[in-house]
Amino acid sequence: MTTKAMANIITSTSVPKLDSYFVDCLSDSSMADIFGVLNTPDFSVFPGFCDVHVHFREPGFSYKETIATGSAAAARGGYTAVCTMPNLNPVPDSPENLKAQLDIIKRDAVINVFPYASITVGQKGEKLSDLDGMAGDAVAFSDDGRGVQDEGMMREAMLRAKALGKMIVAHCEVNALLNRGYIHDGEYAKAHGHRGICSESEWAQVERDLKLADETGCPYHVCHISAKETVSLIRDAKKSGIDVTCETGPHYLVLDDSDLMEDGRFKMNPPLRSKEDKASLIEGICDGTIDMIATDHAPHSAEEKAKGLENSAFGIVGIETALPIMYTHLVKTGIISINKLTELMAVNPRVRFKLPFGRDFSVWRLDEEFTVDPSEFLSKGKATPFSGHKLSGRCYATVKDGKLVWKA
Repeated sequence: MTTKAMANIITSTSVPKLDSYFVDCLSDSSMADIFGVLNTPDFSVFPGFCDVHVHFREPGFSYKETIATGSAAAARGGYTAVCTMPNLNPVPDSPENLKAQLDIIKRDAVINVFPYASITVGQKGEKLSDLDGMAGDAVAFSDDGRGVQDEGMMREAMLRAKALGKMIVAHCEVNALLNRGYIHDGEYAKAHGHRGICSESEWAQVERDLKLADETGCPYHVCHISAKETVSLIRDAKKSGIDVTCETGPHYLVLDDSDLMEDGRFKMNPPLRSKEDKASLIEGICDGTIDMIATDHAPHSAEEKAKGLENSAFGIVGIETALPIMYTHLVKTGIISINKLTELMAVNPRVRFKLPFGRDFSVWRLDEEFTVDPSEFLSKGKATPFSGHKLSGRCYATVKDGKLVWKA
């Protein structure tokens, strides 16, 4: 079979030619059965997706997720590369602690897993981690889950990261503005008596960090943006030449606080914000202000997510449903093209984070509809606000470095 028989191959000028991947892979006898089945015009092929923001919870919290279960879930969602956040135990703030995670990755991961190292010791914001000692093994530096509160500490981190040729990846949140909130400070919170998280808690720290990035010249990436003010700040920063990129998640592009229910599966940080915020995020996707889509896949146990909006843990899962959500709500509706979605999910993350493309791809039936059933997830986490939603797009195979890592 030739690549011509594979209909609707999705490519981009930034992606190495996929034809050679297929030719090489088809010579592998282990591929023969899958491609024999998929030799119809009903299937589409994408470069392997790359998610720069996931929580695989190991070491330290393997009851929530492991490298094995998280990477298997990623492969099922068409991902062949992910970057894992450092809120672990031990926190990867030293070469020894980072090695504990690297050893598990080497043993159990079925796709490429690139770990972050923490910006500060214990993610406490008080003292820089051993950035020099971890630079060779860490994809970048982040204290995700916590904003670095002290401006001087962030300046010092940026200067050191710049010297090491590394990027600062920031969860932006001003603790003093949180007021013990747990959903967006909007209409739903007011109507139902919930404590809200104001948008300024996000954009104020982004504003501070953009000034520091301009001052230091450090490459800077903003995690999971959710507020319209943040979009505007980053748009202006790019126009002024600051080396900044950002991500948002599928849930922020599809849902808003009017979709909230009294259920822990709607609780994430940052929270679902207003319709106006969602519209600004979509505009940012369309005009290139937002560079990539990342899931912030954050699994918890069923017990931790069964305590309502106020008391459940922050975080939802999403790595198995990201492409169907984005295809259904952004591509089928004509908001963006399929090639634009490929850039957001596969190309731009790898280019910005300097990650290899490899002989990676995934095979999909985009016209196949299904209803989201969390019990079918390979992830240990089952909490998703999209439970019961009808989506289009099912992954039938994922190939990483020429090897089959997922087959439906």
